[in-house]
Amino acid sequence: MSSPHDFDFFHGEWDVVNRSRTDFLDPDSDWVEFPATSRCWPLFDGAANIDEIDMPHLGSKGLTLRLFDLETEQWSLTWSSSRTGKLFPPVSGRFEGERGEFHGDDTYDGKDVRVRFVWSGISATTARWEQAFSVDGGDTWVSNWVMEFTRASGTPGA
Repeated sequence: MSSPHDFDFFHGEWDVVNRSRTDFLDPDSDWVEFPATSRCWPLFDGAANIDEIDMPHLGSKGLTLRLFDLETEQWSLTWSSSRTGKLFPPVSGRFEGERGEFHGDDTYDGKDVRVRFVWSGISATTARWEQAFSVDGGDTWVSNWVMEFTRASGTPGA
């Protein structure tokens, strides 16, 4: 069952290796790799958090707001980019054991897409996030962005 403390592992500072596809909907497109740094801090005694990721390679920063709904026992994750200053539609879901899976609907390049975020590989010093899009309602997925997080040197784990 998910709880308000599912994302406690993520509080603090991280070094990030990003891999993203050059075309988010083409499973045969190339991957681009680039570094980033991220910082996450808790709110609402852990039932919410915000992280900011700095991606100099892209010339932008991103922000994620995570909120735990006590009634449904699900998280909603909402992303924003410094490039647009707009909130993207949220994804929602929960953790089952050490894996968190979150789904939502959005558009990409003029097409309706189903979005999936997966958190896995969680430890005091590492975590993995993966994004995938589906244009057929979730029957098939194209993984298009992966972030490998490593605890920044000298910062304690949660």
